[in-house]
Amino acid sequence: MGGISFLLFIVLTVTGILLMFYYRPTVEHAYHDMKDLEFAVSFGLFLRNLHRWTAHGMVFSVIAHMARVLYSGAYRPPREFNWIIGVSLLGLTLFLSFTGYLLPWDQLAYWAITVGTAMAKAAPFVGADGPFHLVDSSSDLGFFLLGGRTVGQNALLRFYVWHVIALPFIMAILLAIHFWRVRKDGRLGQ
Repeated sequence: MGGISFLLFIVLTVTGILLMFYYRPTVEHAYHDMKDLEFAVSFGLFLRNLHRWTAHGMVFSVIAHMARVLYSGAYRPPREFNWIIGVSLLGLTLFLSFTGYLLPWDQLAYWAITVGTAMAKAAPFVGADGPFHLVDSSSDLGFFLLGGRTVGQNALLRFYVWHVIALPFIMAILLAIHFWRVRKDGRLGQ
């Protein structure tokens, strides 16, 4: 399942780069660019659906991979560091899926951002509305994600940058470390 997850990551990277040619991360253009991609661009609907369904497959395969590692006990010493890397990769996969869900900038995306950032504002310590809050509303996690206090252009641009630059870069580094640790620690049963 780990190899399938990596293959799906490669497919997502390639299709994501191709989709970037047809998408502008602005409130005025994002939704219309998605519709143009579906109805005006040759094979645009195929490309978008390939990216979307591959993302769903990656979420499933990463969860299945983690379940297999947990079930077989492959998280035990000397592999505990690699388990932490794997859990981090699972979290990044879910966050990548969430940020990609927001990019069409339709009603589903708008309300997903609203709910997601409200949850971030209620997070312990880093959310202004959360328990044990250490920050105010102008410097909490929700403000950081939105780029302001309301859902708008800043939020779309920030989630776009997270989706196409920051998260894939962090994932690539963690994948390299993950593969190196698998080689160094040996596979389970060896």
